[in-house]
Amino acid sequence: MAPLPSRRSALLTIGGTIIALVRPARAEPRSHAVLIDKMKFGPMPSEVRVGDSISWINRDPVRHTATARDKSFDVDLPASTEGRCTVTRAGAVDIICRFHPGMTAKLAVLP
Repeated sequence: MAPLPSRRSALLTIGGTIIALVRPARAEPRSHAVLIDKMKFGPMPSEVRVGDSISWINRDPVRHTATARDKSFDVDLPASTEGRCTVTRAGAVDIICRFHPGMTAKLAVLP
């Protein structure tokens, strides 16, 4: 017959289990991509979380930006280039191109 665990050992095990249940594991940051083509932002990625990065890929022969109206990021994209930003705030982010105000998008960022 196996010996019973000590009271202290049992409490530490229970405490560790409770902490694991209260504090969920944080997923590693992910990378997402948005294609800019024909003067339009492509579909915004889903499941973007704070800490994730977004690559903005400009396929147009003109310069664009991916600019968050809340000023959380501003990526300059000369013609046929790619730029990257890290998302730092949760919530809905309105995005514009500073050079082409008709180019808009909305990104949903999860905490």
